[in-house]
Amino acid sequence: MIRELRTFVAVARLGSFSAAARQVSLTQAAVSAQMKSLEDALGMQLFDRTAKSVSLNANGQRVLPLAEEMLELYARMCLPETLEGYRGALNIGAIGTVQTGVLPETLKRLKEAAPLLEARLIPGVSRDLLGQVEAGDLDLALIIKPPFPLAKDMHIETVLEEPFVLIHPPGTHFDGIAEMLERHPFIRYDSKSFGGRLVGSFLKDHKLPVNQVMELDDLDAIVRMVETGLGVAIIPFAGIWSRGSSTARVHSLGDRAFTREIVLVCRYANKALPQVELFRKVIQPSARSYVDGMANNLRDKLQA
Repeated sequence: MIRELRTFVAVARLGSFSAAARQVSLTQAAVSAQMKSLEDALGMQLFDRTAKSVSLNANGQRVLPLAEEMLELYARMCLPETLEGYRGALNIGAIGTVQTGVLPETLKRLKEAAPLLEARLIPGVSRDLLGQVEAGDLDLALIIKPPFPLAKDMHIETVLEEPFVLIHPPGTHFDGIAEMLERHPFIRYDSKSFGGRLVGSFLKDHKLPVNQVMELDDLDAIVRMVETGLGVAIIPFAGIWSRGSSTARVHSLGDRAFTREIVLVCRYANKALPQVELFRKVIQPSARSYVDGMANNLRDKLQA
């Protein structure tokens, strides 16, 4: 019955037997057979079926959270008594700056606590990683906080905050945020990304016009463009450049300062899994250490 419940949850999330079949590696006919078997065992219909799609009926909506709870309990039953003996995998999604920032120390702590636990790192951008968590392809992800509410079955918690700064080419004179944006070409942090939207809101709220010359999602690439004199940018103080010897000049946004939140997202059904709980525990001291180091680096660059 566990097999049928797992397939049922996949169908409920994806809205079709064919999509669920791809996710659970079965044929569409096998998925249909499993759902018929589950409905027969429960003595009720779970779906409203049409020629092109299926949707949960009232019975299905009532059964879904119970099925997710049973799968969570089954997963916990399969674990050894302690995480030291756990031999499974933890699928972790992470944006680029997290991979080079807080994650290495976190994974070291995780390895020390659960030596046989395999941490599988899946890189990506925030929106894509969030979708993979929602689909059940990732156990958790570290992303920029989405600018919209998450589904009710998703858990989100803040890990750390990163301040935005203005950077400009070496040798250029800083004479104020508005003046720098007016006098120099602007290299925009991808306006479609969660972090880039924060920059767009900042410019709009403070009525700051810019002369945009390009748009990039990679922070280190933006810094390199600024170093060569192509323009100025407003980006979070994060990534390899923030700890290296970049020649870009860095300035605080002063009383207009804002930050981006790096959050951990997972499904509520996965939140209580021992390996996820352990990850949530070990990332806390790693985040504190990372934030302290970031603050020291920022002070050094502001004073340079």
